[in-house]
Amino acid sequence: MNKNKIEKLWREILIEIGEDPEREGLLETPKRVAKMYEEIFRGYDESQKPKVTVFNNGVDGIVCDEMISDTGSFYSHCEHHAVTFFGKYIFAYIPNPKGKILGISKVARVVDYFSAKLQIQERLVHEVVEYIWDALCLDCKEYPPLGMAMYMNGSHLCKEMRGVKKKGKMTTKILKGNFKNIDSTRQEFLRMV
Repeated sequence: MNKNKIEKLWREILIEIGEDPEREGLLETPKRVAKMYEEIFRGYDESQKPKVTVFNNGVDGIVCDEMISDTGSFYSHCEHHAVTFFGKYIFAYIPNPKGKILGISKVARVVDYFSAKLQIQERLVHEVVEYIWDALCLDCKEYPPLGMAMYMNGSHLCKEMRGVKKKGKMTTKILKGNFKNIDSTRQEFLRMV
C-alpha cells in the first residue's frame, strides 16, 4: 500500500468535496486516513493472512464429535459504496473423530482478516468457512469435518445512512456437511442463532 499516494489522493478528495485541506482540523486528515487504510484494509496483504492452528482429535484421550461453536463481531466495508457494515457472527463445526480440531480463537482472526477489505457479506461468510474447512483438511483430507456452519447478521451503513436510509439487518449463512444434509443438526444450529 502506497500511503504517500493515498495521502495525496485524499487531499484532492477534500478539495473536490468543497473542503480546505489547509484548515486546521484537516491538516493531518489525509495522513490519518492513509494510516487507517493500512489497518482496515489489511485483508489485501497475504502476509497477514492468519494461520489456522489445528490439533489431532483424540490425542489427549478426549474425542470431539459434537458441535463446537464460537461467536463474535465483525467490521467490514461494502464494496459498492466503501462504507462500513458490521454485526455479529456465529460459527459452528463438528470435528471428525479421526480428523482435526480447531484452535477456536483462530475463527475471530480469520473473520477479521477476510473482513479487512472491500466486501459483500455473502462472500465474507463463504471465504471464512472455506478457509477454515481447508485448514482442517490440510493434513487429513480423508477425515474432513462432519459439518461446518456460519451465520452473520449485519447492519449496512450503505443502506442506513444513504440511499433508502432504512434500518435493518442482512442475514447470511453457509451450511456444509451435516449442517446442510441432516435436518436435526441444521435445526440445532439455527436454534442457536
